[in-house]
Amino acid sequence: MTDFDLAVIGLGYVGMPLAKEAVAAGLRVVGYDVDPRKIDALNSGRSYIDDLTDADLEHMLANGFSATLDETVLATSATIVICVPTPLDEDHRPDLSAVEGATGAVARNLTKGTLVVLESTTWPGTTDEVARPILESGGLTAGADFHLAFSPERIDPGNPKFGLRNTPKVVGGFTSACRDRASEFYAQLVEQVVPVSGTREAEMAKLLENTYRHVNIALVNEMAIFCDELGINLWESIEAAATKPFGFQKFLPGPGVGGHCIPVDPSYLSYTVRKLGYPFRFVELAQEINERMPSYVVNRVQRLLNRHKKAVNGAKVVLLGVTYKPDIADERETPALPVARALLELGAELSFVDPHVREWKVDGAQVPRQEDLAEAVEDADVTLLLQQHAAFDLDLIESKARLVLDTRGVLTEGERIERL
Repeated sequence: MTDFDLAVIGLGYVGMPLAKEAVAAGLRVVGYDVDPRKIDALNSGRSYIDDLTDADLEHMLANGFSATLDETVLATSATIVICVPTPLDEDHRPDLSAVEGATGAVARNLTKGTLVVLESTTWPGTTDEVARPILESGGLTAGADFHLAFSPERIDPGNPKFGLRNTPKVVGGFTSACRDRASEFYAQLVEQVVPVSGTREAEMAKLLENTYRHVNIALVNEMAIFCDELGINLWESIEAAATKPFGFQKFLPGPGVGGHCIPVDPSYLSYTVRKLGYPFRFVELAQEINERMPSYVVNRVQRLLNRHKKAVNGAKVVLLGVTYKPDIADERETPALPVARALLELGAELSFVDPHVREWKVDGAQVPRQEDLAEAVEDADVTLLLQQHAAFDLDLIESKARLVLDTRGVLTEGERIERL
């Protein structure tokens, strides 16, 4: 007898939207996490996720959702979906400790007939080579006693058009029966399920999506560097190229890549290829270019100040937007961090404006937050626009800032304003 239709492991940016859609579909849902602060917040109706309002959470709680630190709820759940983080370690190698920990919790509570799905992004083969042996350690066999599948998360925080329900869901099973069972489960929550032949194909699909973005962002980032030296307005060239109705997709340069997916996922693929004995040169070159962008931005700030007979040392620099995406509070892998770190090392007096971030630290040191945008840009020697939040008044920035480096191409260039 099952108490829950779904148990979600990992109550973050992936797990909570899944839980929300499952509750909306009428399923009995429980959330499991090892972080007591998350459990307390959720059960008290306080959301820490951009795409989940407190009202959304209250509706979920009213319809039976609860969060717990007790892993035994997994034993009475028909379906268990693992949505834990998969970061990189200091050597850019995949860190699967959270996946292994979550899978171990499932193994200790696994019962016959359960569907187990991994959604955490990882290298091809993880579901079969890492998760399956742990799950089978208790004596049950995947494909015979329980169903095992991989379905990559495609959550795009802050996207007003595409959410979990209307984004097609790729599903690959350990066996065809596993795939069918997982497809039936997701069909309750999403408009379109895309079945593939195995877990490796599903794992590779996710890495391909993000590697594609990573490589193309690196392309325009490198072009931004040499177009500046050639005196070419790359932003205008990109808009002109984008008028072609076929064969071109618009990517824009920026101060670096952020979030969990773009800076991290391609390294999983590079790691997999290196195990074959050779490098994935496209990915490693893209990584090198994109990781170079924060230092290039700082060089441009230096040049801008120098042109106006000022040094970075002692200059007041205000950062506008310190999140990795516009209009959300997510700071994961934000390029604002290495930019700020380099500016502080050069002696800049740093502050920031961000309506979505209440406090921000660089290597443990608090960076002063400014409430008033007009005062901040008027007072600063140079304004560095890192993220184009909708709340920012661009006309005000253009009219009141002394000097501006615009890394997002949204301000009008002029004597005081430079684009990346």
